Amino acid sequence: MYSISRSEGYLPCPGSFNMAAHVLQHATRLGDKTALSVVAPGGTEDWSFAALEAAVRGTGTGLLQLGLVAGDIVLMRLGNTVDFPLAYLGALAVGLVPVPTAAALTLPEVERIVKVLNPKVILRDPSIDCPTHPGICTVDKLREMRGLPAAQWNMGNPNRLGYIIYTSGTSGDPHAVMHAHRAIWARQMMFDGWYGLREDDRVMHAGAFNWTYTLGTGLMDPWTKGATALIPAAGSTADGLPDLMKRYKPSIFAAAPGVYRQMLKRNTHVEAPNLRHGLSAGEKLPASVSKAWRDASGTEIYEAYGMSECSTFISASPGHPAREGALGRPQDGRRVALIGQSGPVAVGTEGTIAIHKSDPGLMLGYLGRAEQTEAKYQDDWFLTGDQGMMGDDGQITYLGRNDDMMNAGGFRVSPIEIEQTLAKFPGIHAVGVCEVEVRSDVTIIAAFYTADVPLDATALALYAEHNMARYKQPRVFIHLPELPMGANGKLLRRTLRTTYEAHI
Repeated sequence: MYSISRSEGYLPCPGSFNMAAHVLQHATRLGDKTALSVVAPGGTEDWSFAALEAAVRGTGTGLLQLGLVAGDIVLMRLGNTVDFPLAYLGALAVGLVPVPTAAALTLPEVERIVKVLNPKVILRDPSIDCPTHPGICTVDKLREMRGLPAAQWNMGNPNRLGYIIYTSGTSGDPHAVMHAHRAIWARQMMFDGWYGLREDDRVMHAGAFNWTYTLGTGLMDPWTKGATALIPAAGSTADGLPDLMKRYKPSIFAAAPGVYRQMLKRNTHVEAPNLRHGLSAGEKLPASVSKAWRDASGTEIYEAYGMSECSTFISASPGHPAREGALGRPQDGRRVALIGQSGPVAVGTEGTIAIHKSDPGLMLGYLGRAEQTEAKYQDDWFLTGDQGMMGDDGQITYLGRNDDMMNAGGFRVSPIEIEQTLAKFPGIHAVGVCEVEVRSDVTIIAAFYTADVPLDATALALYAEHNMARYKQPRVFIHLPELPMGANGKLLRRTLRTTYEAHI
């Protein structure tokens, strides 16, 4: 038996479609029901479904009044506020192509993105790093747009370009992942296959508004189902999340593994009276964290696997919990396989996790990189680059990456990108970067370098701070007489990692 799931549980996306219209499909029916609560110890900022739709469509009208037309690219440099999802959906509503970016990106990083995208407009919060551009629209102008007349939904082919997100690839430079409007259609497969989502749910996501994990799992998916989203206000800390959960009574809680770990450092008991379970994605969930959460809250965490190129498609769920050591099973409606050199491998055999090219959540491709896009496919299968093994029960065990990509706070980070930046520091001859474990279930990014003499670690850290987003910055800098190289001249990152971890 081959390692293939053949579920056909969902209808195809409608021929005339708009992503934002799909997300807000229940707004008229639900009207005054709370769609969003921005929660803080002192109270909430609440948005009804009706108010949310009006603000989104008004924003769409305002963006068109700037002279934009369907298909124009809109770069988002906005902070952790409700402005972010309103602008994102407002752009999609009228057929523009929003590009959400992390607020932590530095000016040089954003300048490289602008050079590639050539956006017509940049939506900007003045507190966020952003280069000079002729098409700046400030957050104050965006807020004024909310009261404008409602724009008409820009309906069209579900395969047309909807939005672009940036990720780091093994080539070392960030690349743009293009997604179609249909990508949101695939997310309904998560409702039963991961969330156990219901219309009466209150879903709290611990991430910021301007993180794509929050945007999908924390906001758009609850709204698509007609549920209420709860987002901690800007400035909230992991330590304070249990108090917010106790007060605002979420039924589902979502976070990256690192957030769960931080919460549990100072909270051995989590009192959340309505909580059914937690959700985790962004990086592998350590078993120790899952157990600590179970002991503290009395609930399970259900993990999901996905990537920038495709929404999560393997997961555990309340209806199908994962067996020990496994990620879970392919969601109903997904076609997933474990691929070897000649195609799908036998059950119980290691292979590369792959998803079928027909999946509506799969990217259109990498912007301007047709060859790189094509190289990701083997026949009809998109290869994730991650290894796994399917059991007789259809569940998949994650075996690790077959490249050197790192996970930092839920973001996939290329070591080559970091190396290329650090190599410009005066005095460095060569540099190698990898993820190292500093204690059980805790990893950091470490930079190993060669130089005539050991360099000032403070100066190195300051240089990284000025040139890289915080989640990309190495936490330790280690001077070596030489970097370990293989016979083919390639850096042996695994040797760096094991050498470091053997001596801490």
